[in-house]
Amino acid sequence: MSERTGSRGGVAADPGGGFWDALDEPERAALRGAGRTRTYQPRAPLCYQGDDSDHIIIIETGWAKVSYAGEDGRAVVLAVRGPGDLVCESAVLGRRERSATVQALDRVRALIVPAARFTAFLDAHPRVWLLVSGTFVRRLDDADRRLQAHVSAQGARRLAILLAELADLSARHASPGPGGAIAIAPPLSQEELGSWMDASRETVARALSTLRREGLVSTGWRKITVVDPAGLRAFARSPDDQAGSFTL
Repeated sequence: MSERTGSRGGVAADPGGGFWDALDEPERAALRGAGRTRTYQPRAPLCYQGDDSDHIIIIETGWAKVSYAGEDGRAVVLAVRGPGDLVCESAVLGRRERSATVQALDRVRALIVPAARFTAFLDAHPRVWLLVSGTFVRRLDDADRRLQAHVSAQGARRLAILLAELADLSARHASPGPGGAIAIAPPLSQEELGSWMDASRETVARALSTLRREGLVSTGWRKITVVDPAGLRAFARSPDDQAGSFTL
């Protein structure tokens, strides 16, 4: 269980860990007793944008993407969620329609807890309210960082920033390979990466070509391995004119 000691001697969620990792065993047992396990196949929706909120989901295994569809019908990837993450929760706690769709990227096993049972669980375990609040704050911070990257970076450097974040996320769930290489765990396509970057699939392909040429990544079908994590982070921090960028 990933934990850290808070300033007042309590246990707080590890900023790098998921919601489930921050719970103690009695809290986990209580949630398991309040919910049921369900398996989702790749591309299956865990929840739909616009639906009424009647349950929350905790991912046990597998990966999912969070996307928003605008009025023109185009879906934009906002985030990925993986093992231990709480999803579809903001609408339940805010008592409003779901603001995004969560869709399985691979086979996902998840714990589903009805909204009334989840709020009753939170009332019975006040400490967990803080964990949920912390999850909201971290996700807002993540969104702000990605917006800043979108504004300040272009081309290959923008992709490098995203892949560096995904590499850090992936390393929390699996040990690095030979030489410290990190396989990006969420199986995202080039089109999905482009949606996240607000760029075309062709732009992502060119950016990946640049990163491969620099010896920073290797690629396969829906598979990207960061072969030089430190080099990728340095490339992500470099000015665009030094990163061999191109206009999106």
